[in-house]
Amino acid sequence: MYRFFVEPEACKGSDIRISGEDWNHIRNVLRLKCGETIAISDGTQREYICEIIEYTDSEVITKIVDILDSSAELSTEITLYQGFPKGDKLEFIIQKAVELGVVRIVPVMTKRTIVKLDHKKAEKKLERYNAIALSAAKQSKRGIIPVVDRIMTLKEALEDAKYLDMNIIPYEDAKGIRHSKEIIGQVHGKKSLGIFIGPEGGFEEAEVEAAKKIGAECITLGHRILRTETAGITVLSILMFELEQDEL
Repeated sequence: MYRFFVEPEACKGSDIRISGEDWNHIRNVLRLKCGETIAISDGTQREYICEIIEYTDSEVITKIVDILDSSAELSTEITLYQGFPKGDKLEFIIQKAVELGVVRIVPVMTKRTIVKLDHKKAEKKLERYNAIALSAAKQSKRGIIPVVDRIMTLKEALEDAKYLDMNIIPYEDAKGIRHSKEIIGQVHGKKSLGIFIGPEGGFEEAEVEAAKKIGAECITLGHRILRTETAGITVLSILMFELEQDEL
């Protein structure tokens, strides 16, 4: 079943109207007919099963036939602080991070970041990044649309993260796997969690020490060196499996 997102205020009556790019996609790309059903999320983990009843020149009018609570969200809200990588790697990271359950992605400029962005380029990239997050949320049947936040310096990111319940940072000099498994086991019951991933070349030692000062726990991901686009996905996969629960 195809899934679309609308603002919560659009779901207050017995019908939901969809406009803009989604109207065009439903009518002219998917060519869905009246009587067919779609899923609509209000971005607050509530899902509406709707029947298409009419097309106008600018809207798809649907009738709500069932309301469900989304079971797609993890019990812990995860923020990925991703060291800004080269090329289009961040687009891939955003897509997969959304599929794996993050609620927020923060691109971070570190000492080893190679990419340099001016203000205009940064704004355009953020628009594209959030469009990718939206598309991935639809595909993976998320109950919310994860946000790609503004680009931060590491200092800003650490200041932002210190208010979370827990933070972890993969680092090659961390203690062994047993210790890392113990740290991962501590995420249960935490409402919020930050993950810090370095860019190509990783974090400098001073940056890791700065993360430790806000309480970040260092973990190892094993005896292999992972690329920046692999490391975050690896951590998120581990956390998803650790936190996932069966539907009641």
